[in-house]
Amino acid sequence: MNENYEKMKEKLLDRKRALEELIKGLSQEKVTDSEVQDPGDQAAAATSEDIIISLQANEYEELRMIDKALKAIEDGTYGACQDCGNPIAEKRLLLYPNATRCITCQELSEER
Repeated sequence: MNENYEKMKEKLLDRKRALEELIKGLSQEKVTDSEVQDPGDQAAAATSEDIIISLQANEYEELRMIDKALKAIEDGTYGACQDCGNPIAEKRLLLYPNATRCITCQELSEER
């Protein structure tokens, strides 16, 4: 395995642990209490709950991408663009270790 891939694996594992802690904290966060609330408090609590749910969804998606990247490292397919099959630049992988596309394919994907 490429030495840089080993570094990226460690970076991915560190981020995975951080995300798991964040998700755990978000799931335990209490948005409302059992006291009677006025409509303003209820609206604020509902908004806070929506934000927490959205954050959890984003964190779960990143966690899914990290797991996919870790599997690719183990399979020996890490660093290949999912669209064109060409290598993803190591500089890109160092900055964004769970990248699945080379920069060209990523830009094309975002244009669509």
